[in-house]
Amino acid sequence: MPQTETPGTEVLPRTRLRWWTELPLILLIYGCYSAGRLLARGDVSSAVDHGLAILRLEKAVHLNAEHPLNRLFTREPWLGVPADFWYASLHYLVTPAVLVWLFRRRAEYYRRARTWLMTSTFIGLIGFTLLPTCPPRLLSAGHGFVDTMAHYSSYGWWGGEASAPRGMGGMTNQYAAMPSLHVGWALWCGVMLWRHGGTRVAKILGVLYPLGTALVVMGTANHYFLDAVAGVAVMGVGLLLAPRVMRVMDLVRGRLFPRRTPVTEGMGSPIVSAGCQTSAGERIPRQRESQVDAGAEPDASPSDAGEGAAAPAR
Repeated sequence: MPQTETPGTEVLPRTRLRWWTELPLILLIYGCYSAGRLLARGDVSSAVDHGLAILRLEKAVHLNAEHPLNRLFTREPWLGVPADFWYASLHYLVTPAVLVWLFRRRAEYYRRARTWLMTSTFIGLIGFTLLPTCPPRLLSAGHGFVDTMAHYSSYGWWGGEASAPRGMGGMTNQYAAMPSLHVGWALWCGVMLWRHGGTRVAKILGVLYPLGTALVVMGTANHYFLDAVAGVAVMGVGLLLAPRVMRVMDLVRGRLFPRRTPVTEGMGSPIVSAGCQTSAGERIPRQRESQVDAGAEPDASPSDAGEGAAAPAR
């Protein structure tokens, strides 16, 4: 539907997003996420202390859901193996897929959704830096947890160290458990599917995917329940900050790439003072006398005066 232009207002063209500018931005965000996890390794002893503190707090308020889920996933391979594949794969597949779907099918919502995801991810990196946390699977055996990814490592490409490909576990930060961005990103995907999916199946997936991810991260002993709660809280803060981040990005882009007003041919030069005007498109206006005074009519021609014709009324 064409835009109507109201007198006295300027209609600015909407910036059109391009995949060749969005792809490097997404890769940059993911690169910062991966690098941040590596740089925020922290001290192992303090990470263990933080993990035990979370576990004691959960037991004190009777929120200890990790133990029964972990025992279930360890005892039943038909649950444990798919859960390990879920944890090792979907985090890196579903989120980019939803981003691409939004970009292609729901472009009007894409920029805000991408900014929300980006802002929340950077908040999560701050959590990894300030609070390195040992996941349940890396606690000593006396705490009753089993590393299901090590337990079922023969079924998948991951090794016994982490969800990374076999032999590359040392390239990941295994103490970046608080907050759980697995749960946070899954919640973001669920909200996008619920709000913009348009079908009942999409809404159902939008509910099941984050809930299933929360169960998986606890059942595989990769996160505590409070890690999942923190992941939800991070996404909430990111949602509140996203509009402000967008405004800052718009200001920066306006400074770096100023938008020039196009010059329309055939338009008269604007009057800037009495009897003077400026040429269209001049950066430093060069004033000159206007050829025709505003509101005046040209004098009668000499031929008319010679014939004695009366001067036109002014």
